Amino acid sequence: MSKIENVSVTKQANVYFDGKCISYNLELPDGTKKSVGVIQPAALTFGTAAPERMEIVAGFANVLLAGATDAVPYRAGESFEVPGDSSFDIEVIDTVHYVCHYG
Repeated sequence: MSKIENVSVTKQANVYFDGKCISYNLELPDGTKKSVGVIQPAALTFGTAAPERMEIVAGFANVLLAGATDAVPYRAGESFEVPGDSSFDIEVIDTVHYVCHYG
């Protein structure tokens, strides 16, 4: 799907890693929370509080989940799951546009 309908958007952006990652928080009418954002080419480490599913909308990155030994490549149309209270390393090769689904 190319749109997320009927959402509330937090006006202020979340800016991480000196602007290499910028996202906006969304809330659906049923209370479901998501974020949409862009990650510029870089090697970054993200921590998670709740479980997340990262949907890659555009771009290319290699992702190493905490405890894994090998990074896995992800492209547009693919997604990966990260447990809560965990982390993942992402090496963005081509600017990534993403939707993060929480919970």
